[in-house]
Amino acid sequence: MQRGITDRMPDVDEPRDDSAGDAAENERGERIAKVLARAGISSRRDAEKLIAENRVKLNNKLVTTPATFIQPGDMLTVDGKLVAEAQKTRLFRYHKPAGLVTTHKDEKGRPTVFEKLPKEMGRVISVGRLDLNSEGLLLLTNDGELARKLELPSNGWIRRYRVRVHGTPTDRDLAALAQGVTVDGVRYGAIEAGLDSRQGANSWLTVALQEGKNREIRRVMDHLGLDVSRLLRTAYGPFQLGTLPKGAIEEVNPKVMREQLGLKSEAAEQRAADRKARRKPAAEA
Repeated sequence: MQRGITDRMPDVDEPRDDSAGDAAENERGERIAKVLARAGISSRRDAEKLIAENRVKLNNKLVTTPATFIQPGDMLTVDGKLVAEAQKTRLFRYHKPAGLVTTHKDEKGRPTVFEKLPKEMGRVISVGRLDLNSEGLLLLTNDGELARKLELPSNGWIRRYRVRVHGTPTDRDLAALAQGVTVDGVRYGAIEAGLDSRQGANSWLTVALQEGKNREIRRVMDHLGLDVSRLLRTAYGPFQLGTLPKGAIEEVNPKVMREQLGLKSEAAEQRAADRKARRKPAAEA
């Protein structure tokens, strides 16, 4: 199968259950949104936007509906560019420095995370984002479907941070965050926050949360009268920043990735597909 490239970044999708359509999908091929996500082009939701904007063609014909299925040998293009065959799923740990935007192209011309990555990595997308002034662990993958899975709140994965604030938080204020807090009409879920140390007018906190809404920690700390001067993510679920140097990137061992994410190896998936194919004639007899 041939496929292309676009610079769209995937958004975090809402949880959805796709199991009901799996059997039908196996018969008709792969859904186009899933193909684009697996190729790292976009999330499923953004794939629908690409189709609505008349940017996707299948075998040189304009795709007009997300209810389109792709068969082996089909030619799929986005913006006139062939979509490359989905590669073996890879996951990377990246120590993002402050001062980089987590996007492929920035309308303000600011330096981006992806400009700093080695060219030989090929195209990857981020699992969630870290804002311009935040640093630390950022997961990257070449598989849009995997990125979507890792971003879902239903995973219950904890994001951990080291946060330096100007001011002196009280134990009472920090403890209250465990019940959640509403700031400017936005409800944030439970946040675990503890005071580690004080250095003059500054304090270091350890913060853990599940939701990871946009600028959540900065807004909540501001609500408590604390100004965040440094924010470093140290863990995303089971994956740790560890001693990875600033600006460095390291691939997660494929076996470790599968174990942590509950994924099957490609060989195991192929064996399962072969067993299913062997059972099918008997079931139809």
